[in-house]
Amino acid sequence: MENRVSFYARIALGVAAVSSGGVLVRLAAGASPLAVAAWRLVLASAVVVPLAAARGTLQAIRRRDLVLGILSGAALAAHFVLWISSLEFTSVASSVLFVSTHPLFVAIGGALFLGERVGRSVALGIGITLLGGVLVGSSDLTLGAWVGDLLALGGGLFAAIYFLIGRRLRPHVSLVDYTAVTYGTAAVLTLAACLVFRVRLIGFAPQTYLWLGLLAIGPQLIGHSTFNWALRHLPAAKVSVLILGEPVGAALLAYLVFGETLTWLRALGAVIILVGIYVSLRSKEVIDGTRSGEDRVGSESHAAP
Repeated sequence: MENRVSFYARIALGVAAVSSGGVLVRLAAGASPLAVAAWRLVLASAVVVPLAAARGTLQAIRRRDLVLGILSGAALAAHFVLWISSLEFTSVASSVLFVSTHPLFVAIGGALFLGERVGRSVALGIGITLLGGVLVGSSDLTLGAWVGDLLALGGGLFAAIYFLIGRRLRPHVSLVDYTAVTYGTAAVLTLAACLVFRVRLIGFAPQTYLWLGLLAIGPQLIGHSTFNWALRHLPAAKVSVLILGEPVGAALLAYLVFGETLTWLRALGAVIILVGIYVSLRSKEVIDGTRSGEDRVGSESHAAP
């Protein structure tokens, strides 16, 4: 029971941390979205890469796992670039809606490549959360912004690849080593994108750097690292569903910080998303894991960055 409570508390912290991303990005409006992504990943890498180097375990990673970790980082970078770029062509609600399709891709990919069958509760949870996402994003969908919608859909696909590779590696690669390789690769690639598109990376107001630092600490180091931790103990489809709690927390924070209106339709969608997350997590896989020999939840708390 203690493990279960601890698990849910840690997941709740991760969702809360990721949910703060939208507010922090808005506060860091002095930097372009791509620069924000680059700073977020570079600062996070500046923490986990030296930590992994000090542990001296990076050299022990098998070459195949290292390649997969680099591919995971590339997928994370592509996710950020495509999703952020989509905001230039479509509404925020449409972008969030299409990028949030990643549980579908993860469920299919998990079954095809990881041998993880999607049970009834997870399938039902995915369906419920996607319905909630449609309600949250339905108020300002723009039918003509198909370029942005496709970019956001691509962002969802690469997010799914990121989760699937993480699920493949995390049972035998430590959290610190995995995040060092993944975040480091994503940081290098987003910096390269900034150079290609001539995006300004310095010269911001002092408070902008504060928000960028908090983005690295909260949404990336705490939020993403929590979900990467969970990939050791949960099927990728379940972890992907957890991410859909982000729009709920983001809407609440936007209301508290900026006074944004919470319509009844969005409130209903938020409740439905939470119900879907609960349904997808209610099986005992939360504690026992799904692979033979896999450590139980809580066994890796010391490895979190």
